[in-house]
Amino acid sequence: MPVEFLGIAATNDGTETTPRSGAAFDPEYTVRLARAHEDHGWDRVLFAYGSGSPDPATAAALLASRLDRLRILLAHRPNQSYPTYAARVFATLDQISDGRLTVHFITGGNDHEQRREGDTLTKDQRYARTREYIEIVKRVWTSREPFDHAGEYYQFQDYVSDVFPVQQPRPGVSFGGSSAAALAAGGATADVYCLWGEPLARTAEQIAAVRDAALAAGRAEPPRIQVAFRPIIAPTEELAWEKAHRTLAAIRQRGGVVRRRPGGEGQPENTGSRRLIAIAEQGERYDRALWTPTAAATGGAGNSNALVGTPETVAAALLDYYDLGVDIISARGYHLLDDAIDFGRHVIPLVRAEVARRDADRAARDRRATAAATAAAETAAGAH
Repeated sequence: MPVEFLGIAATNDGTETTPRSGAAFDPEYTVRLARAHEDHGWDRVLFAYGSGSPDPATAAALLASRLDRLRILLAHRPNQSYPTYAARVFATLDQISDGRLTVHFITGGNDHEQRREGDTLTKDQRYARTREYIEIVKRVWTSREPFDHAGEYYQFQDYVSDVFPVQQPRPGVSFGGSSAAALAAGGATADVYCLWGEPLARTAEQIAAVRDAALAAGRAEPPRIQVAFRPIIAPTEELAWEKAHRTLAAIRQRGGVVRRRPGGEGQPENTGSRRLIAIAEQGERYDRALWTPTAAATGGAGNSNALVGTPETVAAALLDYYDLGVDIISARGYHLLDDAIDFGRHVIPLVRAEVARRDADRAARDRRATAAATAAAETAAGAH
């Protein structure tokens, strides 16, 4: 089973540990960071979405026109545009990128953030709307004849688009969330289901829940699984842990929880962040390399659990997740450019080589089994 690596397509150099050095949208830095990913073995990069951040679709168009191979994962919130319009934007981007687009639909787990842009639905209503939205977008991508739609959140008549994606039948759909409503919506609609990095046992439970949701929705094949981490690597274990503690101190110095949640108090609203906080409260270290204080310091904000160690240790940890059925690894460090290069140079080749070795061994075993079965059948036929 192939493995893919997803990095970040940041529009500036700011992180949890370092304030940005310029404007929110720095086109030169955006392209430079993406090129570092393309040149160091990454498969795709994510353009994230925030209510006050640069428009990710516009930034993705810039990247698609400047790079030749790197694929794009575009985050999109359904409350921001009508699905017929969004489907045309995505199809146009797929044309610009020559078929390199996947769309990550974000339902939104924080009422305060949603209301900044006029979205007053409850979380469960938002997931229901997202499911309807995705179904409309898929149909716009694939329908050559006008159609009507009368749903709970969207109604229109006689719609047909005149721009279609390069990818056929359509671009991929990515989705995330840990609540029951999220699993129901994503299990029914997603090609890729995105999880935040948790201990192996909990990740296995999450994967099982995704597959159960897909089965309940009548799907023959479940979504692919993506898991996200914040790798902290160094040439030795001692140096990696020193780097980890420096990183944690920098996060705390910059405000951590206060900076990420209005008022700086209380539990986050979304289930995924609550899971990360609960895991951090139960322990700092799990499995080979998972480290939770970075998640605790940010209040479980998004992708925030770290993998700490040498490249060999982190690669082995990622392969543990691969063994669970994870075939897309999302990773970004705390110095975006340098860490993308280091991870690409020192971790990605180790993981790819081991996956290739396992695939070759599996293929050889399958050939031997087929040959043995054929020989047994021929022997049985000769006996008669």
